[in-house]
Amino acid sequence: MASATTDALAAQGSLARTPANRPGLRVASRFAVRELRGGLRGFGVFLACIILGVATIAGVGSVARGMTDGLAREGQAILGGDLSVRLIQYQATDEERAYFESLGEVSEVATLRAIARGLDGESPALVELKAIDNAYPLVGTLDVEGGSDLASLLAESDGMFGAVAEAEFLTRADVAVGDVLKLGEAEIVLRGVIAKEPDRLSDGFSFGPRLMVSQDVLAATELVQPGSLANWNYRILLSGRPGDGAVTEAAESIPEAFPDAAWRVRTRAEAAPSLNTNIRRFAEFLTLIGLTALVVGGVGVANAVSSYLEGKRDVIATLKCLGAPAELPVVVYLIEIMIIAGVGIAVGLGLGAAIPFIAGPLLSGFVPVDIAGLYPVDLLMAAVYGFLTAFAFALYPLGRTRQVSPSALFRDSVPPIQKRPPTAYLVAVAVALLVLAGLAIGLAFDRRIAAVFVGGAAAAFVMLRFVALGVTALARRAPRVRSTSVRLAIGNIHRPGALTPAIVMSLGLGLTLLVSLVLIDGNFRRELFGTIPKTAPSFFFLDIQGSEADALCAFVAENEPDAELEMQPMLRGRITQLAGIPAEEAEIDPEARWVLRGDRGITYSATQPDNNDLTAGEWWPADYDGPPLVSFGAEIAEELRIGIGDSITVNVLGREITAEITSLRTINWQSLSMNSVMIFSPSALRGAPFTSLATLAYPDGGTDEQELAFLKGVVDALPAITVIRVKEALETATDIVSQIGWAVRGASAVTLLASMLVLGGAFAAGSRRRVHDAVVLKTLGATRGKLIGAFALEFLLLGAATAIFGLVAGSIAAWFVLGAIMDVPFAFLPVPALGAAALALALTLVFGLAGTWRVLGQKAAPVLRNL
Repeated sequence: MASATTDALAAQGSLARTPANRPGLRVASRFAVRELRGGLRGFGVFLACIILGVATIAGVGSVARGMTDGLAREGQAILGGDLSVRLIQYQATDEERAYFESLGEVSEVATLRAIARGLDGESPALVELKAIDNAYPLVGTLDVEGGSDLASLLAESDGMFGAVAEAEFLTRADVAVGDVLKLGEAEIVLRGVIAKEPDRLSDGFSFGPRLMVSQDVLAATELVQPGSLANWNYRILLSGRPGDGAVTEAAESIPEAFPDAAWRVRTRAEAAPSLNTNIRRFAEFLTLIGLTALVVGGVGVANAVSSYLEGKRDVIATLKCLGAPAELPVVVYLIEIMIIAGVGIAVGLGLGAAIPFIAGPLLSGFVPVDIAGLYPVDLLMAAVYGFLTAFAFALYPLGRTRQVSPSALFRDSVPPIQKRPPTAYLVAVAVALLVLAGLAIGLAFDRRIAAVFVGGAAAAFVMLRFVALGVTALARRAPRVRSTSVRLAIGNIHRPGALTPAIVMSLGLGLTLLVSLVLIDGNFRRELFGTIPKTAPSFFFLDIQGSEADALCAFVAENEPDAELEMQPMLRGRITQLAGIPAEEAEIDPEARWVLRGDRGITYSATQPDNNDLTAGEWWPADYDGPPLVSFGAEIAEELRIGIGDSITVNVLGREITAEITSLRTINWQSLSMNSVMIFSPSALRGAPFTSLATLAYPDGGTDEQELAFLKGVVDALPAITVIRVKEALETATDIVSQIGWAVRGASAVTLLASMLVLGGAFAAGSRRRVHDAVVLKTLGATRGKLIGAFALEFLLLGAATAIFGLVAGSIAAWFVLGAIMDVPFAFLPVPALGAAALALALTLVFGLAGTWRVLGQKAAPVLRNL
């Protein structure tokens, strides 16, 4: 019974509960430090859970912070200047260009999608074409393999202009440096391979590799015609070294000087807004998963503290026999546990702080900025999460120590304390958990999703508690059977101090998250790579000029008579007013802000599209020739808070068109067919220059050989039309989804590892009582085989009950996320879901039997001597 604490108390004498000698925090701290001299035995799982959760949160937060800070730090180089002004379908006027030049140095860059190929035409490739002027780049340098000068590579030589491209283009088009390329109506020479493009990130998502030419080449290609989907970007490097305030002021002056211009102005602080947003969203998702792992580890904290305090009953009883107040043991062991938690948090922070240095080189291809560094704010938040979790989950078992009776000192076998701690402790636990949830939601980028995640985790905790109670009740009411092993297994489930709540809670949380992530990933992949390719067209055709539309129809009729060709006019317009309110002042759902950001594709039609169903209103007559009318996407209209009868104003090529909303439509974006948020009545856009957009679909989906042969033929016949092969675009999406999938699986593996640690800790915590039971049963004649069978059956029953809950709860969570957030149809996928459940059963059995085997090997004499 001797220990550092009891020896210290004996030296001090009795601690009667009087104000004069009542022990305070200083005395409790001294006792806690002396207790820790015995080492950290019994706190292995505790430390592992804290380290794992804190390291995950700290690492994810630090990497995300490094990326966002790097984007902000390199914003000028990424944007290509202090300001960027983008115009769609037309160049800046002389007056506008003069105003840009009054602000500083200007570079004009045109970007569009096109088809480039070798002279043999065997492997046409979709490219992101970029036509630059002599001033490009204003900031940074464009590196070419071999170190050649960009201007000389693009200049005219021997009667032909040059081009440089990313290495991926050489592979796709099966060409090499020095080959002649066909681009639209022009022929150019590929003279170099781009090693680094300073402003590549500012262009956002791309369907193909970069091909860069001079603006002299662009005119010769004849790719840019009135209505073509070409972006004209004007990068402005302001005079002097302006601060962020001066840059913002200059950006605001441009629309003030030209209020009717339909352009988008960005500053160096918004160099890659979409990427920045996606980084924050993804980091938030991984942080929430890390927090879930930490909370799952909290169950392990509670188990470890309970087991540790169970071994300290004699010390606690001695304290009370010597007159210590009931709260002294609580304070002593709380200090001790928080010190141990501090050690785990320090290790976790060290590991988390190292992750940016390790991940930086791996992520350089995705975000080419230096993220190595220490990020104190994110490390501090991870530490706060760790301390709150340790405090909340340790306080509950600590509160029970008040109920340890001094009589425990005189009894060798005392059942574990099952009563609830006093109300004050329950309130403190609740407050700590609420603060933890409040931080997770309050600091989230999307608070709605964070609130759903936190609410789901809380609901899972409550439901798992009821599952444990239900399993216990069923076991207690189970009919008596003749088999001794079965009776023992069922008895172990419902007896006092059973492992049922700990096993169900630890395994259930991890399995629920694992099943939900598996089903979300599986359904998303099924939709992207299964459903969508079956319903999607084989080709998209962009920038079809009026003279080429008939030629394309004739080519398809001659070469693919069974294929279905659909064509519609396409323009670009920017929403400027919603129901008479300026778009920037309208109160809308944040999720719909993208609709107002820049130009949107619009079209017109006399008849209702076949793939759009009206949800409200009516379509205009086919011969309608009155004031402008528009049909709007129903879901987006709801997010923009507009409806039937409201007006909407769109700027099309500098012309303001105000139309009345007469109908709302469902839009099936997953079909990848031609869809537009806004469809106008034909008279609304009469006289506006436009190009056409077309799709081609094969009745049977088409084979690769059929599609590639058609692609080669149409590019040769109509080189000015941009052709996108849908399968290639989906392959690009596949690569992105696969990379995201690996990150999600890694995060879910952290939670699963936390569950495994907690599960192992739960079995370790119950080993003391199992040694007693095993010895008594073996003494009474039970064989090792019968005991193993009984324990295995117990673990299988608990694992099966938890697996059923995990399947149901995880499926519900996946259904909600897919339907409410991702707008993807849900289907139960039995193979991955049942595989996760089988994994849960296997883990329960392996961990349980591993601990049981050690228990069965204990010698009987030491146990029987103390009965």
